Amino acid sequence: MKPLPVARFPYLAAANTAFTIMKKMKKFLICCLALLPLATLSAQDKRAQYPKILSNAYFGLDVGYIDYPFSNKHLHPGFTATSVQIPQPAVRLTLFGYRFNENISARITYMRPTNWVEYKDVNGDLSRHSVWMNYGGLTVKGQVPIAERFSVYGEGGLGVITRSGFKVNDQWAMDDASYASVLLSTGLQYHIGKKWALVAAATYSPEHKKHNQPRTLFYTGGFVYNMQPLKEETVKKNASGNYHFPKHLLQVAYTTNALGYGVNDAVSEGPVPIFWGGDVIVKNGFAINYQQNIFHTRKVFSLDWGASVGYWKTRNNQEFYSVSLYPLLRFTALRTKPADIYLYYQVAGPTFLSKREIDWMDTGRKFTFRDFMGAGAYLGKERKLNAEINIGHFSNGNIYPDNPGVKIPLSFTLGCTF
Repeated sequence: MKPLPVARFPYLAAANTAFTIMKKMKKFLICCLALLPLATLSAQDKRAQYPKILSNAYFGLDVGYIDYPFSNKHLHPGFTATSVQIPQPAVRLTLFGYRFNENISARITYMRPTNWVEYKDVNGDLSRHSVWMNYGGLTVKGQVPIAERFSVYGEGGLGVITRSGFKVNDQWAMDDASYASVLLSTGLQYHIGKKWALVAAATYSPEHKKHNQPRTLFYTGGFVYNMQPLKEETVKKNASGNYHFPKHLLQVAYTTNALGYGVNDAVSEGPVPIFWGGDVIVKNGFAINYQQNIFHTRKVFSLDWGASVGYWKTRNNQEFYSVSLYPLLRFTALRTKPADIYLYYQVAGPTFLSKREIDWMDTGRKFTFRDFMGAGAYLGKERKLNAEINIGHFSNGNIYPDNPGVKIPLSFTLGCTF
């Protein structure tokens, strides 16, 4: 396919860009065929009931006091600060937990202070230097009851500590660090019912001398929400609605900055940010997506899992590819005879990028996460056609010291359901 004559028809430049991308995607599309077998997977027999992995899942939030005694001894020799400010409030999220039985579970957690440690006036430079850090956890938890509504637990496993250091006069005063360690917790739970519990806990991470990181103690109070299988009457109600929730969706998406980055900026830079921007700026791209519905309520909410392969080109004309898996939350806001219109949101889809350094910026690692949000519609009597518009973002969630983020402008998507 030959490009259109832009010299005679300047307004066709955008179309030529699409043709160029399609030409470069020939070999790439062969790889995309690997997604097609996914389409043959059958959906849950009862999509009106939680899938098993969610029926036994739990989530939680803890807030409290973090104690890590940073001081001048944690700086490289030759550097001294006038003062070190250590904010104490911190939060810990249970991103996903899974109960194997009543006593044993495992969970993925994310912990960070609400504000960063600051070294002030290092070697008389009259500046403030932030040391941000976070703690990821993959732990196993054992609990035993001690009274009718009380239980105690012990927990241990892998912790991943990430710290971003700083330079003074182009010399490292404190290094960046990212390392694996031990993460230990113990706590007391008060069970309000089967679903809710209040928690008081303490979490410990040991000192790491090689990276000059002090030990960490975190004292918290919070809650846990335990998901339970839906009652049979609720399942019947969800399944009885005469509403379309397509089992499978296959999409082709084209991304362009022809309309700028105003939507990205509006939701990431306002007084209440609901999305993320990025220092690496995508100019255009192409992607193929597959989604499968695994749960839906009677009319409004549905949960899908998805997979995507994408080609991207930055404003500095660097190219890279992505392969992603992700969960997707969809909210059908309006149902009419010609179309069902919905909003959707996706966060933290594990992703592999073909390049670590993009536009001369270190993105951390080739492993990262994909986020996107947008609006769309299922069209036609049988809702076989699909159209969407969305914005996107890649970043590693600060699990590595370098995390500039990738900003993806508007993507226009066409698809079919089956």
